[in-house]
Amino acid sequence: MLDIAAELYSVLEQGEDVAVATVVAVRGSAPRQPGATLAVTTGGKAIGSVSGGCVEGAVYELCRQALGNGETVLESFGYSAEDAFAVGLTCGGVIDVLVTPVRADTPVRPVLATALAAAARGEAVALARVVSGPAELGGHALVIRPNGSCAGGFGSRPGLNGVVAAEALSYLKAGHSGTLEIGKDITRCGVPLTLLVESTVPAPRMIVFGAIDVTAALVRAGKFLGYHVTVCDARPVFATHDRFPEADDIVVDWPHRYLRRTEVDPRTVLCVLTHDAKFDIPLLRLALGLPVAYVGAMGSRRTHLDRVTGLRQAGATDPELARLRSPIGLDLGGRTPEETAVAVAAEIIATCRGGSGLPLTGTRAPIHHDVPVRNGSGHRAPRAGRS
Repeated sequence: MLDIAAELYSVLEQGEDVAVATVVAVRGSAPRQPGATLAVTTGGKAIGSVSGGCVEGAVYELCRQALGNGETVLESFGYSAEDAFAVGLTCGGVIDVLVTPVRADTPVRPVLATALAAAARGEAVALARVVSGPAELGGHALVIRPNGSCAGGFGSRPGLNGVVAAEALSYLKAGHSGTLEIGKDITRCGVPLTLLVESTVPAPRMIVFGAIDVTAALVRAGKFLGYHVTVCDARPVFATHDRFPEADDIVVDWPHRYLRRTEVDPRTVLCVLTHDAKFDIPLLRLALGLPVAYVGAMGSRRTHLDRVTGLRQAGATDPELARLRSPIGLDLGGRTPEETAVAVAAEIIATCRGGSGLPLTGTRAPIHHDVPVRNGSGHRAPRAGRS
């Protein structure tokens, strides 16, 4: 649900009813992960996706039914080799989809709106919803903030809200979405409870150092991938909003000084396009010691060798140098700024997701990787059981 937060929140704000179909579990290969959502309004508008197209029509009809009868339903979709015309996933996997009507008279609607509003603003938030369990808990939800504060809840069950909040907070901190199982001793009604915990965190950062021709194309690629993109260059005549209108931030400063004072985290990617030793060496010496996801530097192979020599002289260790992606980007054979940006973006995805960067043709590795580096929404979390 949180993956379409802005559009869905707008629908609720306008007072329109909507049915929400969310992937709650995946078995085998599937195009979308837990948290992926298709919403259908009373006017018939579809928002989002649960399968990339395979079962959208069937899920759309389930949403229309839910809007009519007000009933929540849990449905599984898989591939049937016996019936080639059956609705299912052509990739061979199985997904479980929870379809929930959110009508004006639905008590949980304000709770869902709270989570959607926070996610639409780019804030970190987790939402726990009932998938299966005690009938009296159906339709309840809990919103969890990073500081542990909550909204909504699961009634008067002693300790249940606290247990769910604590577990969901761990999902939020890891940027995961997935199912959470609460044992019957916690629910205190003889029936275990299964919840879907969706989490979303602010967009990861891409910091591009060097205001050159490739930078504009890389900014566009970064925005397309969902990054908050900053351009930094020490030259004010080049580092301008007019040259990079799609960048979120333009910073005029020496690159290493800016990197030293700005915030980074394990999802941050750093792209060094300056290929000028007086900028590169102090910048990369600092960058390679930071807990970031990716450090890449532009330049020829000779520039790379000179750069490595300079970094060694500056004290860089072999493990630090092994993190450096230089020359930057995958070997796609491109020449234009746009082609170069695609090569860099492809290497970032491969590095952060754990891909090989090789053609899928002829390989037997998984097509989709579950290494979480982005906004958490849709990534599978370990199942947390309580007995």
